[in-house]
Amino acid sequence: MAFSVMMLVPRVSSLSGPGGTTLCTYDLETGHLVLEKQLHSPVDGRLNEHQNIGISLLRSTDPSLSSTPYFALTNGDFVVTRLDETGETLWTWNSPDQGSLVLYSHIIADPLTVYLVGLAKSFASYTLHVTTLSATTGELIASVNILANIKTGPTTTACVNWLEDGALKAAVLMPDLKGQVMGLPSVKYDSISNFGLLTNGQFLAIKEGGAAHVMHFDAQASSLRPIWEFGDAKAIHQTLAIQLSEGKASSSGFTFPFQTLDHGVVRHVAFDGSSTGETHENTRILLTTTTGSIQLWQHDKMQWVREEALASIQVAEFVELPEKKVAMLLERLQRQVSDAKNLPQYLVNFARRFATGSYATVTTSAASSSDEDTPTHDAFGFRQIIVAATPYGKLFGIDSSNGQVLWGRVLGLGWAAKVGGAIIPTKMFVTRIVSDPEGPQIVLVTQRRADNSLVDTVLFHVNALTGDDVREENPSIPRAALQGLDAVMGPLVDVFMLPNENRTIVMLNEYLQARLYPDTPSAQAEFESFVPSIHFALRTDVPGQRQILGHQLTLNLELSQFYVAYPTWTLVLPPKEEIRALIPNTRGPVASIGKVLGNRMTLYKYLNPHLTLVLTSSPPSSMCGIYVLDVVKGSVIYHASVPAAGGVCDVQATLTENWLVYHYFDDEFSGTGQSKGYRVISVEFYEGTKSSELSSYSNKTLHINAYEQSFIMPHGITAISPTSTKFGVSTKVIIVANRKNSIQSIPRRLLNPRRPKSKPTSEEQEEMLVQYDAVLPDDARLVLSHSYEVAKVRRIVTSPSLLESTSLVFAYGLDLFFTRIAPSGTFDVLSENFNKVQLVLTVAGLGIAIMVTKPMVRRKRLRERWYQ
Repeated sequence: MAFSVMMLVPRVSSLSGPGGTTLCTYDLETGHLVLEKQLHSPVDGRLNEHQNIGISLLRSTDPSLSSTPYFALTNGDFVVTRLDETGETLWTWNSPDQGSLVLYSHIIADPLTVYLVGLAKSFASYTLHVTTLSATTGELIASVNILANIKTGPTTTACVNWLEDGALKAAVLMPDLKGQVMGLPSVKYDSISNFGLLTNGQFLAIKEGGAAHVMHFDAQASSLRPIWEFGDAKAIHQTLAIQLSEGKASSSGFTFPFQTLDHGVVRHVAFDGSSTGETHENTRILLTTTTGSIQLWQHDKMQWVREEALASIQVAEFVELPEKKVAMLLERLQRQVSDAKNLPQYLVNFARRFATGSYATVTTSAASSSDEDTPTHDAFGFRQIIVAATPYGKLFGIDSSNGQVLWGRVLGLGWAAKVGGAIIPTKMFVTRIVSDPEGPQIVLVTQRRADNSLVDTVLFHVNALTGDDVREENPSIPRAALQGLDAVMGPLVDVFMLPNENRTIVMLNEYLQARLYPDTPSAQAEFESFVPSIHFALRTDVPGQRQILGHQLTLNLELSQFYVAYPTWTLVLPPKEEIRALIPNTRGPVASIGKVLGNRMTLYKYLNPHLTLVLTSSPPSSMCGIYVLDVVKGSVIYHASVPAAGGVCDVQATLTENWLVYHYFDDEFSGTGQSKGYRVISVEFYEGTKSSELSSYSNKTLHINAYEQSFIMPHGITAISPTSTKFGVSTKVIIVANRKNSIQSIPRRLLNPRRPKSKPTSEEQEEMLVQYDAVLPDDARLVLSHSYEVAKVRRIVTSPSLLESTSLVFAYGLDLFFTRIAPSGTFDVLSENFNKVQLVLTVAGLGIAIMVTKPMVRRKRLRERWYQ
């Protein structure tokens, strides 16, 4: 949507919609809508490469008019003038060219003339084109091309200014368009910018090194010259006071310690102009940066900072923290000797703690003390680091116990810093954990998109505790932006991590060649041992002929020195069916391979690690497809088609172990008694009551028993994920983020597809099955976010803690939310109301009883021996 704003005291007017379709005026004090009119049909609106090109809104400066009109430029070739109070059209003008060659971008007006400034297409670049209209009637006065070689758009004052091969040039605007073209060929500039004084003839010309000139155009003398220079490209605040009558200017200012290495480059600045003075102690500066940071400074002190980039997290992972370091043996002995004098007091405190139960519990805060140097986990492992990557080129380490940002690193562009570009996070892998000697580490896989259209794959290897670059050979040098490893010269097709000791990352480039990180002999040897068991599916990119191809890796030294993926099977989808996502099976420890039934038989789970979930959409038929594939041989284990509400497929799904859960909106009446609403489908796959340990190579994989049941969900779902625990013993539950802006858990007992339709029998009651109810309860006790609203959640990440009973949950989107959940209850921790005093008394009583009865038993046995 294109948008342009013009301040009309006491009102604000804007142009919005394709090509500036709609004109709106708001009351500046109340924000109420005063006027809304459509200037042209949205169908006729033009969408240019830059969203604001061809759209402009200008208020007339003629003081003789009783009502103040303003001029609106839409579509780059249509001008209309309206009165602010009534919206009455005074006149309209259409360009005879109709935008095929000339695209107008700016409006300049004086009491008698309206100047339209735009660009005319030429072979190598653009030529400046100016048209003048009568401000009262809209009649065409003149329309000419001004010789120019423009590669960027112009800036307008009483003249038109542009850059031509770094040289600043200006053309004086006159109604007959016969003014002269001026230039400053001796100085090279990189860009020109408006800082709010265009109506006074001042604008900013910026050099390549960052220094800038304040330029002033004198209409009477027809001269263009610099009147002030900002020489240093530093974080400084300077106030420039211009005396136009004397042709002089005075400057005062101060520097403030803005950290470019932590927050990128300043993008926008606003300051309190009323607090300027000689000392500037009360001057406040609000600025935004390229990394998404918003900061408020008062003089040279930062008042607060908000990392708004965290509202756009792309990928995030949990990283377990280490234990608190224990001192060396000698230091520990010295400390114990010095603490021995406090032994009586320690015993008293221990007895008090034991009696009152003041130990760490599952409800105890996991927040750390403020004096620790290195973050460590709490008693139950609830405190972890959440490493999150954003599209603003910054990586964060967040303390899960309080949400504090422990560290942040700017991701460097490498060679693309010279031409510009962006770092787009793709995936994140935890390559080292706390039990490894190196400590916890992560590898972030990104796509570097340079402004010259080149795309590369870059890896960032980071210490999860400190944010330091693991690849940096000399950690003593001052910290700079993280510079990644150019792993693949080109786009990335797929990436995954092997479950080996080195946790090798495998990347497939556009030629389906496998690249490894780390590329070491040991990693290469382990990768070669895994090659026969590596199977994966890739999609084709031919529109309307989508296919899913299964692949394996092979090495042919005659063709390539790398392992290359080759297709093993093909799944052809129906025509016009598009692939939306490929979701692998969520892997984790499996505590039980079967489910004991009420008749003492066992229903064995179909546990296949090669299952992949495929989501598709078919716009012609307004249907969405859900496939569960075996990527080893391409077998379709499960397939379902659901309606696409409004032609849009918004299916949320997850696959873990043998359990598939997906959600969609059903806007069709499929039968008597059916209604529109949100549906949740629960599917479980079983081998049967006899375990044959079916693998992907078995011929009986198509004889899988699928139990399926549909439920009605009270609210829509935006994200879904299962819980994960350390050993997989606890019952899995589904965590969802609904459109009511809350995080909710759905117990597996409610989503069990084997729930009986009638009253449960005794055998079914032994399985803890409850009678089927089509509507899932909207129980407030299942809401994990309590009364907090968590808006626009895009993904939910879960992680195990040190307790088998507890899973950690992190939801991110516009808001961030962290909590923990115990699906099967805290069975591995004593409850807080456990009566420890009674336990002590019971044990003490049993000890005393044993001491009393032991001699009695001994005498009795001795007496029995004498009389035998």
